[in-house]
Amino acid sequence: MTETKKHDRQMLEALICPQTQGPLEYKAETQELVSRRANLAFPIRNGIPIMLIDEARELD
Repeated sequence: MTETKKHDRQMLEALICPQTQGPLEYKAETQELVSRRANLAFPIRNGIPIMLIDEARELD
C-alpha cells in the first residue's frame, strides 16, 4: 500500500456518521462510507467524503 493510500484509509477510518456519531465502514467498490446504524451510505467524490445527510442514500 502506498503512503498516500495508507493516509487516505486512516482519514476515512477516523470519520464518524453525522447522524449517529457511530462508526462508518469504507466500501471501496462503491466509493462510499456506510453507516449501518443510520442505514445510510455517504458518497466519496473525487476523493472527498460528502458527509451531508441530504447527500447520503438510504441502504436497501
